[in-house]
Amino acid sequence: MLKIASLSVVVLVAWAAMGVHKAEAQPARAPSPTPKGLECHDKSLTGSGAGFKSSQQESEEAAIADWLEKAKAIYPEADWTKAKDPNIQCVKQGLYSKCFADGIPCRPQAAN
Repeated sequence: MLKIASLSVVVLVAWAAMGVHKAEAQPARAPSPTPKGLECHDKSLTGSGAGFKSSQQESEEAAIADWLEKAKAIYPEADWTKAKDPNIQCVKQGLYSKCFADGIPCRPQAAN
């Protein structure tokens, strides 16, 4: 019974990873201009949170929280609502979901 449960977890993780790779394989869109009054990092960050969650809202919140933790290491004042090109993609497996938040962290421009 334990082997079946372990195998199921491996299959779910592999399936989720394939779904993410499919999303990454889509043609890249042109980057949007930097929002007025903000200075943005040169690279996008991705956050996902740990494991699958029982609701998509919980999974989205976990992904944003993980993204925010990484963004604050670059800009302590980073905020998801000020991210450039924010995007959330979710993978569903039955009643569970795992989401991935990606975006470019930004901060208010320094006064000259």
